[in-house]
Amino acid sequence: MLIAPGSDERKARKALASTADEVVLDLEDAVTAAHKPAARDLACRLVHENAGARPVSIRVNALGTPWGAADLEACAELGSALASVVLPMTESVHDLVEADRILAGTSIGVQALVETPLGIRDIGEITRATSRLQSVIIGYADLGAALGRSPSALPEHWLAVQDAVLIAARAAGIQAVDGPFLGIADDERFRRAADWTSALGFDGKWVIHPTQVDSATTAFTPSDAAIEDACRVLEALRVAEEDGAGAAQLDGQMLDEAVAVAARRVLAQVGGQ
Repeated sequence: MLIAPGSDERKARKALASTADEVVLDLEDAVTAAHKPAARDLACRLVHENAGARPVSIRVNALGTPWGAADLEACAELGSALASVVLPMTESVHDLVEADRILAGTSIGVQALVETPLGIRDIGEITRATSRLQSVIIGYADLGAALGRSPSALPEHWLAVQDAVLIAARAAGIQAVDGPFLGIADDERFRRAADWTSALGFDGKWVIHPTQVDSATTAFTPSDAAIEDACRVLEALRVAEEDGAGAAQLDGQMLDEAVAVAARRVLAQVGGQ
């Protein structure tokens, strides 16, 4: 997921022309107060222009700000042209219930950006707040500042937070998305961070620069061998079921529902099932 400033048409169009799976047009951190209304208008126009071409979402301003409600109301008017809204500073069920109310009657999804200690503490309640919620995203910059964590913290220093978010998301049946790395380079530190959360089980990652898209895509895309293995597992289970066998085996391994769940997840990542 590539995020681009909603106030900069050149950068936004560059993002929309990228190979990212989703583009998020930002009305919050990337836009100064004086430019908030103009950025909202530009983002809405770009969503209309790109309707059906690729998933495009808008990160609105938080509901506690002077612009949050107006942002959501403008998003609601976009209807099916908009994939979802990203709600920043999500730290209570109330935030999501209010967003759901404003978006009522639309198919627009909501993604919760969790970036405060309160949000992490109450992540279980947040992920169950509304059926409109599609994913939860970790916001490292604000969360790190609130926790007093060093900007140079290694991926493993975030493990407790990452696991809490991942477990809550899986229990609620929604996606867990890794937030942006605090740097714009496609370097070894960025790739290590992406590989780390991919191995943990996250579904994808936000990136803040187009040069990071390919590495993030590689990190979260199953290998050809993993895809082939997943297909073989599901085929072996299908044959065993058709034959009335009580159990299935493949390459000397007993296959059960846990193995099947993992195989289906691999194929879902590449749109196979």
